[in-house]
Amino acid sequence: MKGFYSRKLHSLLGVIPLSLFFVEHLVTNFSAVEGGKEAFNGAVAFLNSLPLVIVLETFLIWLPLFYHGVYGLYIAYQAKPNVGRYGNERNWRYTLQRVSGVITFVFVIWHVWETRVQVALGNVTHEQLGGVIHDIVMNPVTFILYLISVVAASYHFANGLWSFLVSWGITVGPRAQRVSSYVCMSLFAIISIMFIASLFAFRNVDFQTANSMIDAVKSVLV
Repeated sequence: MKGFYSRKLHSLLGVIPLSLFFVEHLVTNFSAVEGGKEAFNGAVAFLNSLPLVIVLETFLIWLPLFYHGVYGLYIAYQAKPNVGRYGNERNWRYTLQRVSGVITFVFVIWHVWETRVQVALGNVTHEQLGGVIHDIVMNPVTFILYLISVVAASYHFANGLWSFLVSWGITVGPRAQRVSSYVCMSLFAIISIMFIASLFAFRNVDFQTANSMIDAVKSVLV
């Protein structure tokens, strides 16, 4: 039973509430594809207008994310992948789940620093976040890093959902696990495409123009 409840809590937090936050983040970013700058800024404004937003973020995002991420690193450190000897599908998924988890955790820290922390420090406003992401994705190196990271995060989410269904006894038999695997891997493909489309949407000149206008006004005022 050693570590049983810790792993169960890690698994549960990965689905509730972090998966819900992941989907919300996907929808918010994809609004840049559907409606450009105005839609994205509207989605960001809506989220920040929620009552007790700091409390919600703390208990539904940051604390669960901290536990899931740190304990996930511990699990990855303890992992003993054997794809070299037994290269079957489950062994590859076991290994990729841990690799994608490490990539995602590092990416989240970087992304939060570039966005949420900068807003908290007063360096940028919520209305400038689109411009911040625009600058990041216009750099070829950081754009590639973002592409790798969003695909890794999408895989970690989808395969983690499949693992959750298995480990919690929701999909018991081989057929149920096979069907859920098809569903979750299809979900991985769809989410990856949506995130990648969002990254390309942030390269649109609308986000650059908005950011440049704000910078110009700030320089005049200063």
